[in-house]
Amino acid sequence: MDFLIDFVKIYTEGVYHLWPIFISLLGIIIALGFRIGRLEGWHPADAVYYALVSSTSLGSSAFHPTRRRSKWLTVAISFTGVLFVGLIVAIGLEAVAHAFHEAHRGALPLTP
Repeated sequence: MDFLIDFVKIYTEGVYHLWPIFISLLGIIIALGFRIGRLEGWHPADAVYYALVSSTSLGSSAFHPTRRRSKWLTVAISFTGVLFVGLIVAIGLEAVAHAFHEAHRGALPLTP
């Protein structure tokens, strides 16, 4: 149980310290989605949906851009999404490593 508590504490702390970066990346993704939506004539909610789905690499066949500029903006959304998801994963890995280290502090080292 201590492992889980340490993990949640470190993960929450990491997200707390990096929230400005999260908000900035999310803002870029949504702004690019709105721009694509205007170019393609989509409803704003559809544009945000498209941007969020594209940024997480899930993809959806419900919407797809037809204009060249929209396609390039989609590439920018994808790269920004990789940064966003990568940051979340990096914080999680750091939290797991820290919690694992804390859980095994004082334990005898494994010897062959």
